[in-house]
Amino acid sequence: MRTDLDRELDRLEPKLPPRVARLIRWVRRPSARWVRWPLGLLLIVGGVLAVLPVFGLWMIPLGLALIAQDVPFLQRPLARLVAWINDRWRRDRSASRATRRL
Repeated sequence: MRTDLDRELDRLEPKLPPRVARLIRWVRRPSARWVRWPLGLLLIVGGVLAVLPVFGLWMIPLGLALIAQDVPFLQRPLARLVAWINDRWRRDRSASRATRRL
C-alpha cells in the first residue's frame, strides 16, 4: 500500500539532481531500514548539539524524515511538508518563467 508520503516523494524525485534522487530512492527501499534508523538518530542527536560549529538545527527534520519511513504517525506530517515543498517549487518555477517572458 502506497502512502501519501511515497506519492509526494515520487513527485519530488524528478526535481532533484540525479545523485540526490538516487540516494533518496535507495534510502526509501525496505532493505535500507538498517541504514535509516541509525542515520536518522545520529542526525537528530547532531541537531540537538546545534551549539557546536559543525552541527545545526537542519539535522533534526532530516533525521525525522529518515525515521518517518518506518514510523506511521510521522508519515502524514512529513507528507504534508513534502507536498508543500512540491507546490512551492512548482509555484516558484512558474513565477520565474513568467518573469523571464517579460
